[in-house]
Amino acid sequence: MNLGELEKLVLQHIWDTGEVDAKQVFAHFEKSRGGTLNTIQSTLDRLFKKGLLSREKHGHAYLYKAAINRNAFIGQLINDIASDFGSTKDSPLLAAFSSLSSDLDNEQLDELERLIEEKRATSRTGGAK
Repeated sequence: MNLGELEKLVLQHIWDTGEVDAKQVFAHFEKSRGGTLNTIQSTLDRLFKKGLLSREKHGHAYLYKAAINRNAFIGQLINDIASDFGSTKDSPLLAAFSSLSSDLDNEQLDELERLIEEKRATSRTGGAK
């Protein structure tokens, strides 16, 4: 899924703050990015149409919130990349993770190891926790 720079920033902001309307998002970005309320409204609408935000009408405005959590979204992006490059015996996806892990500190590597072990345990029990 392709996202523009502003779409990424707005999505990050909503993950960090929760439910917002367009005026709140505009106020957040007004000084740092400039732009117009109309630009923010269009960006929110595009994110809604892409299925990344949900919205509910309150008076004359929509309240937006994330329709997918950050980790699920990142997982979806990684899955898309893996699908684009196909699965091969040499697994470029695993090579990429190995390369990325060289930038992690010991605490992050411990957390990654914990998550892998948790996934293994879940797989052994057939998905039940």
